[in-house]
Amino acid sequence: MTRKTATSPRPLQAQEHRLRRMRDTSPVGPVPSHRAGTAPHSNATVDVGWGRLIFAQTFADPAAIVDAMREETPDRRDIAFYVRDPHVLLSKAPQELFLDPSHAYRLDLATWRPVAPRPRGFFIRRLCSLADAEAVNAIYAARGMVPVQPDFFWSRRDSRTITVFVAEDEASGEIVGAVTGIDHARAFEDPEKGASLWCLAVHPQATRPRVGELLVRRLANHFKARGAAFLDLSVMHDNESAIGLYEKLGFRRLPAFAVKCKNRINERLFTGPETDDGLNPYAGIIVDEARRRGIHVEVTDAEGGFFALSYGGRKVRCREALSEFTSGVAVSICDDKAVTRRIVGAAGVRVPEQIAADDGADLAAFLHRHGKVVVKPARGEQGRGISVGLEDADEVSLAIEAARGVCDRVLVEEWVSGQDLRLIVIDYKVVAAAVRRPARIIGDGQSTARALIAAQSRRRSAATGGESAIPLDAETERTLRAAGFGLDDVLPEGVETAVRRTANLHTGGTIHDVTGETHPALIDAAIAAARAIEIPVTGIDLMVRSPREPDYAFIEANERPGLANHEPQPTAERFLDFLFPLSRPAAIAPAPAASAHDKQDA
Repeated sequence: MTRKTATSPRPLQAQEHRLRRMRDTSPVGPVPSHRAGTAPHSNATVDVGWGRLIFAQTFADPAAIVDAMREETPDRRDIAFYVRDPHVLLSKAPQELFLDPSHAYRLDLATWRPVAPRPRGFFIRRLCSLADAEAVNAIYAARGMVPVQPDFFWSRRDSRTITVFVAEDEASGEIVGAVTGIDHARAFEDPEKGASLWCLAVHPQATRPRVGELLVRRLANHFKARGAAFLDLSVMHDNESAIGLYEKLGFRRLPAFAVKCKNRINERLFTGPETDDGLNPYAGIIVDEARRRGIHVEVTDAEGGFFALSYGGRKVRCREALSEFTSGVAVSICDDKAVTRRIVGAAGVRVPEQIAADDGADLAAFLHRHGKVVVKPARGEQGRGISVGLEDADEVSLAIEAARGVCDRVLVEEWVSGQDLRLIVIDYKVVAAAVRRPARIIGDGQSTARALIAAQSRRRSAATGGESAIPLDAETERTLRAAGFGLDDVLPEGVETAVRRTANLHTGGTIHDVTGETHPALIDAAIAAARAIEIPVTGIDLMVRSPREPDYAFIEANERPGLANHEPQPTAERFLDFLFPLSRPAAIAPAPAASAHDKQDA
């Protein structure tokens, strides 16, 4: 047997031909490959509001793509997509560009079957008003995506190149999701008749299932009807839930690459992971804003949310929004709900009547006088051990025992009906206000309450980085029972019911910004409570009939409020203004007046 000898290297032209054949026979079809000049439009770009899509396959050479990327405007994220030779492109501007850590996917519309399950509790339609555009932008803000000026969408509402579909909740009329599609044939007369999907976003507090899936299906059906050959998208490599959805719908990996500019928005994508990956969202939002301002960050205990900030010779230690500027006395007052109530009440703030659970004979009279009561541990946080709206003496007794599992001292309080309003006070100014709503489920006529709670809990956990989940405990069962259901009952389609009485985020509650509509009397009450405690950064909880009305009752004060729950209000920015006034982007300007009120890809 003779040994084969190594042959001379294949000629460069033959190697290129072989690589081209490999690309063009990929399972999902060829990557767009036409050269500039073969299509009617070369150097094609499309402005999509948050930045520009730069279709790299229409550019004659990498230098031209670099020139286009250098035209990126501040606070925008341009994306060069379908980059065939990213290593060559990056070599032209290694200090300015980076290879995006995303995967490309394609749906073959020739084999796509335009069948979709009927939406339950919502419907999908085109964006058709300025209010729609503002709602989409609010979803982008809640998802940490690059914002778009609402009039951008509105001015392009009749565009044949850009199509925006929104999902509208049938009951509330709120926009709960959106997706954007680009018609390549309309954009640059693409001879391959492609289309692409961008900015699939579902509000993190949406309660309806399958919103994202049905938005994708609607967009695919839309482009198939237009005669498009395929629908492409780019998704971050670690976005497992989105990748799972796309693969379920029939999208397949595509050998295409995206390149982005090294800018502030993309920083985490090209600088590598930080050493503080364990920080929760409440600490992370402050640390991220500090780094943007050039404030030095030292994470001392990521799991506990502890870090130190240094700027201009000052060093401040923090645990989330609790800093050295909050005294130990103020923390002690907030920690004991009975003490908080007495001090705040003495300052003229309206507080509900309250007694200790150990008061024996007085307890029955208290329940009789108020009809409904709240049982809460004297010390505790995140809604643990709190039972709301109790009417029966036996229920009160059971709730007291449960609360003692959190704290030996238990309080029984007058129940005040209404909405739970959280106001963030920083430096004795209200910077955000939000209504907190208890966790709810919506029946589909097929699933048990237990299954619906589990599904909603998974959605809330995914939307909050694991911070929010609905516990399956006695309080959940009691709340369901009051609505006439058990955990194993099937809820009729469209029936909506609360599964918790308290609105805490950690027990599955949702939070809705009302900063711009909060009544001045409520603003004044929150500031008065903060001044009485002498706490410069706090979350004040009021029970209100409506945030637009002056009636309220003080519930409690939180010495470590979650600033990450109040998008789009700039809570982290105001917190750092308080700690380091000279770190403001415009240090000579006064702080903003008190108000009365990595995911841009699919």
